[in-house]
Amino acid sequence: MFDWAQIDTVLLDLDGTLLDLHFDNHFWLEYVPRRYAEQHGLSLEAATAELLQRYKRVEGTLDWYCVDYWSRELALDIPLLKTEVEHLIAVHPHVMDFLQCLENRGKSRILVTNAHQKALQLKMSKTRLGGHLDQVISAHDIGLPKENPAFWGRLQQVVNYSPEHTLFIDDSLPVLRSARSFGIAQLLCMLQPDAQQPARDIQEFKALRHFAPLLCDLGC
Repeated sequence: MFDWAQIDTVLLDLDGTLLDLHFDNHFWLEYVPRRYAEQHGLSLEAATAELLQRYKRVEGTLDWYCVDYWSRELALDIPLLKTEVEHLIAVHPHVMDFLQCLENRGKSRILVTNAHQKALQLKMSKTRLGGHLDQVISAHDIGLPKENPAFWGRLQQVVNYSPEHTLFIDDSLPVLRSARSFGIAQLLCMLQPDAQQPARDIQEFKALRHFAPLLCDLGC
């Protein structure tokens, strides 16, 4: 799939790429509406409809990914609620083997996520992924979401990477388009971010359901 001799750095998304997006989908689409309904005396249907409208208004911005923002907006302790369903946090198949293979091949492994630092801390603690990564960068440290093409230039101020020798793996089409517009040479889309949902049909980018083919591609 790739000429690995030309790739020095692999930028990796977290939710939906390394981790099963089912945790986040369940949390934001089912668990938060239920707790919001209880808190505010609403029906589940009314709470869900209201929250979906609120989500839509800030989609693609840092606020959408910020647990402090949602704690203020919804009058709920979002970090605490996340711990109540943390048993759903799961690493996708073949991820650990892929990360180890990258290390064996001398590739730099950089996590680049929109996740807020508090959510990131919970997920790193639960999965132990941090020990398999060379750097962990939150968009909240950069000041822009990955959907903004200017993010990638700012990222170069904290990560030593050359776009023409970089592979970026994500499950979000807007984010991949942003990286492409900046000039990142190699892009890969994950087809099944939520393991409990069917795989998507993606034609715009090279795409895989899981990391096993990359292990073969790397000769691991």
